[in-house]
Amino acid sequence: PTNHPLHPLPNPLPHPLPTLSGIPTSPGIAIGPATLYQPKLPELPEPLLDDPKRSWQELQTAIKTAQNQIQTLHQKVATSEEAAIFDAHLLILQDPTLLEATHQQIFEHSLCAAAAWHTVIEQTVNTYKKLDDPYLKARAVDVSDVGQRVLRLLTGIVAVLPDMQEPGILIATDLTPSSTVELDPNKVLGICTVAGSAMSHAAILARSLGIPAVMGVGNELLHVENGTLLALDGETGNVWIEPDEAHLKELQIKRDSKLNTIQASRPNAHESAKTKDGHSVKIMANIGGLSDVEIALKNGAEGVGLLRSEFIYLQRTSLPTEDELLEVYQAIAQSLSPHPLIIRILDIGGDKPLPYLNLEPETNPFLGWRGIRLLLDYPELLKTQLRAILRASYGYSIKIMFPMIASVREIRAAKVVLSTVQTELRQAGIPFNGTMEVGIMIEVPSSVTIADQLATEVDFFSIGTNDLSQYSMAADRTNPKVASLADALEPAILRMIQQTIIAAHNVGIWVSVCGELASSSVATPILIGLGVDELSMNPLAIPGVKATISQFSMNEAEAIAHHVLQLDSAQSVREYVATKFS
Repeated sequence: PTNHPLHPLPNPLPHPLPTLSGIPTSPGIAIGPATLYQPKLPELPEPLLDDPKRSWQELQTAIKTAQNQIQTLHQKVATSEEAAIFDAHLLILQDPTLLEATHQQIFEHSLCAAAAWHTVIEQTVNTYKKLDDPYLKARAVDVSDVGQRVLRLLTGIVAVLPDMQEPGILIATDLTPSSTVELDPNKVLGICTVAGSAMSHAAILARSLGIPAVMGVGNELLHVENGTLLALDGETGNVWIEPDEAHLKELQIKRDSKLNTIQASRPNAHESAKTKDGHSVKIMANIGGLSDVEIALKNGAEGVGLLRSEFIYLQRTSLPTEDELLEVYQAIAQSLSPHPLIIRILDIGGDKPLPYLNLEPETNPFLGWRGIRLLLDYPELLKTQLRAILRASYGYSIKIMFPMIASVREIRAAKVVLSTVQTELRQAGIPFNGTMEVGIMIEVPSSVTIADQLATEVDFFSIGTNDLSQYSMAADRTNPKVASLADALEPAILRMIQQTIIAAHNVGIWVSVCGELASSSVATPILIGLGVDELSMNPLAIPGVKATISQFSMNEAEAIAHHVLQLDSAQSVREYVATKFS
């Protein structure tokens, strides 16, 4: 290990400044020796060939084997969000554009299978990286991951996973989804990468595995030598290289306290979430499909606060029919019954385009044709989904939620379509719940400023802190250079949450928070102190959040919330809350 002499500051800080900082992507504290992971790329054989037919057959065999390998990874993951990552990988292997281009390289340019495939994958990855669309730019990692898998099969090179001689922190330029999902949490205590963001596929998988992670740290990270003691905090994005003894002990205490809280919370996960003085808060799950319901209930969810309809659409090559949607919604509602189910209407565009809709590329898709804007322009797409949800609501506790509402006229237009569908169902004698609650996502700044007007139009609000922080801070959360700015703990965002809650409660409607912030132990006392009625989160985070809620009273939560609204940064908010639970 490198030995950098430590020179004490003239006025020592109670919390030493981090050596490096990045984007907090998976919560928890990790301490251990560094292991640098730099996987070697397969070496290409002689590019020219004599038998193009045999080479094409070799490629087909490699692709088939790759499909089987990815199916195995697909079965390892827990939630629909993670499964969707590997669904996308399978679609890449079937991409006719890739296959046709590779066929051309083999038969017209006389390249062997490995050289032809490598050429096409490199061209595709470079094309994606140059695009402005953040969704497509991020897809370059997936194309590269799939490309390397097939290339290894063609060249006979076995994928080498990180060689962790002892438990420690894995450092790398970036991690592919395939590498991340294979990590052993008993060996990999933490992840720290040069690239990546909170919404990258590697980050999603790290959170699922429960491995603390900080990404987007920068190239300085690669100067850390193997064996150097590292500490990282996946909730603040701070990384310390060779922390001093006092700070190391403090981090160990904080880490052990969090781990003990999580362990102690599991047996009580099915109890209601209550503060020390008995104030109840509903804890719900965010899910993407039927397979998530069992995980949600097992972890103590009191219902589903967000069913992301887009997963049903993204896993297909054509639009689902009304009956197909009805079957999915009924199956989920039945598995969840008697608990409530909130279905968010299809939220596509921006970072979630549907390839089979053939939407034109946009210069800035996050500020473009997405959410309710797109659906109102595709009334039949909206009506099909509304009919399926209304039919599924008969006999079940189903609520409906519209995404990306930025104005009163948008929710009124959506309600007109809903009313039309209700009338059609009544006339056809098809039963549905006529008193089903209707809500909206609060995720753009304009909806916060007119929350008082919107509150008179609906039965509930659900605050989507991921998009709200991105739009309010003018920072793309998929861009590592600015993603740290889109921090939902910024006092500006917390004030917007407060404003929304006050507007809702003034007219008697309830408020949920369903973004990543809902699962943050730092945010829990703040959100409850601000008056949030319901928190909806990744199912795996539920036991820990319930345990956190039991550690403070409502008066304490309100005092914390009042104080942090006056602070000047997200970092100050984190530090203040830490002092209250140290």
